Amino acid sequence: MKNRVLVVGAGSIGTFVGGKLAMAGADLTLVGRTWLVDEITSSGLRLTDLDGGDDVLAPDRFHVATEPEDVGSADLVLVTVKSAATADAVRPLGGKIRPGTVVLSLQNGIGNDSVIREILPHCVVLAGMVMFNVVHHPDGRFHRGTEGKLAVQDDPALAPFVDLFEQAGLALRRYPDLRPVQWAKLLLNLNNPINALSGQPLRTELADRDYRRCLALTQREALAVMNKARIRPARLTPLPPRMMTALLTVPDGLFQRVAGRVLAIDPEARSSMADDLGLGRKTEISWLCGEIVGLGAMVGVATPVNQRLIELIVAAEQGDRRSWTGPQLLTELHAAAAGGVVERRANDQ
Repeated sequence: MKNRVLVVGAGSIGTFVGGKLAMAGADLTLVGRTWLVDEITSSGLRLTDLDGGDDVLAPDRFHVATEPEDVGSADLVLVTVKSAATADAVRPLGGKIRPGTVVLSLQNGIGNDSVIREILPHCVVLAGMVMFNVVHHPDGRFHRGTEGKLAVQDDPALAPFVDLFEQAGLALRRYPDLRPVQWAKLLLNLNNPINALSGQPLRTELADRDYRRCLALTQREALAVMNKARIRPARLTPLPPRMMTALLTVPDGLFQRVAGRVLAIDPEARSSMADDLGLGRKTEISWLCGEIVGLGAMVGVATPVNQRLIELIVAAEQGDRRSWTGPQLLTELHAAAAGGVVERRANDQ
């Protein structure tokens, strides 16, 4: 019997993950916006990746809806909406979903699973993270542009789905406690606003030392906050977080030699925040830099760099500048740091 998978909030990530599960034999329903439903109903799905993968899924191989329907038949629910929309997206499931159904939050930020658990207390709600980037192209094409796995909070309730994810090429990396992984992924995601403000593809941006120095400033501030809060982020990169932050500031040639895997990114990949700005949507900045600012306020550590990035992204959401050069953005963040945090420019030189 096929596993029945319901994706709530199908965008780039949800459609790619759901589509891969359908290729592996799942009975898939994608719940998304009208434009997505119309597009993939007409064209079907094409799932490509930087490793050369190219899968095609005809429209009759999956179901689509703009509102959750037949929720009670779902074996597995994937929540892939933006963090701000979590409660609104999940609330319609209440009273319809079977008790004990596995609900997996594949979202950025910290604590979305807690929001879902409050609304669906009789379900097995688990935190998860998608460690790769997906870009949406016209005619139903969704392209994975970076390497990465699916990280999930381990639970016996996942057992019926482990083989499905494996066959889909999305093997689950299971952790007894996902929080350290979520904080580590948050550190990496602090590049999202920098990429969005650069106007450049991810690989081009990360190959530029000045943009990397912006990220180093942002991550150092975040690490200081986490340290005060006694949070120990997991190691997701070849080097521990503090050493990786230091490596970001070295000259371009040395960075490419030492950290070449960081630049193993498809030329067309951009951050989801850059996509949101391009489409005129609100971003997840409050669940990225905002997490650092909020935690900093709780533990008494100033966070002017992350705060300034929030301000710049909010301005960009309203139509302000979104094509900062590396030197311009670095100067802006240094000025913010000089105004209220123990952070010296000499540290980046």
